[in-house]
Amino acid sequence: MALDPTTRSSPYPDPPCLYMAIELSASKWRLALSAGGQRIRESSVGAGDRDRLALEISAAKKRFGLPEDAKVISCYEAGRDGFWVDRLLSELGVDNVVVDAASMKVDRRARRAKTDKIDARRLLVDLIRHHRGEKDVWKVVRVPSEEQEDKRRLHRDLERLKKEKSQHRSRIFSLLATQGVRAGNLNAFLRDLDAARIWDGKPLPPGLKAEIERERDRLRLVEEQIRAITNEQREQLKHASSPELAKVKVLTKLRGIGVDSSWLLVMEMFGWRQFNNRGEVGGSAGLGGTPHNSGSSENEQGISKAGNPLVRTRAVELAWLWIRYQPRSELSQWFMRRFAGGGSRMRRVGIVAVARKLLIALWHLVEHGVVPQGAVIDLTESCSG
Repeated sequence: MALDPTTRSSPYPDPPCLYMAIELSASKWRLALSAGGQRIRESSVGAGDRDRLALEISAAKKRFGLPEDAKVISCYEAGRDGFWVDRLLSELGVDNVVVDAASMKVDRRARRAKTDKIDARRLLVDLIRHHRGEKDVWKVVRVPSEEQEDKRRLHRDLERLKKEKSQHRSRIFSLLATQGVRAGNLNAFLRDLDAARIWDGKPLPPGLKAEIERERDRLRLVEEQIRAITNEQREQLKHASSPELAKVKVLTKLRGIGVDSSWLLVMEMFGWRQFNNRGEVGGSAGLGGTPHNSGSSENEQGISKAGNPLVRTRAVELAWLWIRYQPRSELSQWFMRRFAGGGSRMRRVGIVAVARKLLIALWHLVEHGVVPQGAVIDLTESCSG
């Protein structure tokens, strides 16, 4: 497969460089390499085999007549491997971009050929187009530093533990429901399982009781880990010594926003992402609109959801809390005027709009010190510590 003929006599004054697309898998990486206007060189290396990868890059430079110090530009699709591959390539002196796989253009036929070889070649062609200035090829993923990535562990683990806690509780309630048992206060009920009675007044069957006890033990372990993470977050805030923690402290001073939400928003977005305007803030959370206009037909398809799902979900939750705890703010008043008088569907539509506006307002607060208009906030303490 040759590249597009237009690349053979490209008007772009690029210095000679080597393009490399990598199709990742668990066992091997498929490489597609080209100098831009020549035939594609293909090879495979073991997953993570740094030495073999360096040899393949050197061999491709010789094959295309490039000098040893020629620039190497590469790409791969974001996925399970995360960002360590990007760091490995950087150590090899490669300029890499991580591609948002959902933004790539695909064939719309119901059935289409798809192999690692085909995908690597298509990725390579798009990489050349992207490097030569085409804006609409794909979306590039922002790569955090190792420290920034590590700071996202705590709240993400907390989110998983909260879901696991709900699963254990729901499982226990479901087991009890099979025997006609209704446990009002679950914690009190679990403390004295021997006193529990099923629908006909008999004690819990031994197999059921043993299963509930195992679920109870797992539930208690999860609750202990949740408390440990929560305490660690608060302990770090007491001795805040980084810009990220300073931003967390600023957000916690807003009524209706606690440590958990502030931590998530800062570590996922405000602590390391640089935004140029409000559109980028809303778009990074997938809260931007997606109009569908063709001819005389106009239709709004809702938010794009092409952003960070943790931030998007939390922003919507905070929007409801904002309406409740910040009723005198300009944003809450706007919601009450526009949507509160409508039905439940209109309120749900409106709260998403509030979520987007609130996220932008919080960004202005942590970056520019602009307090949301009408919001209740306590800034008597220094926010720099």
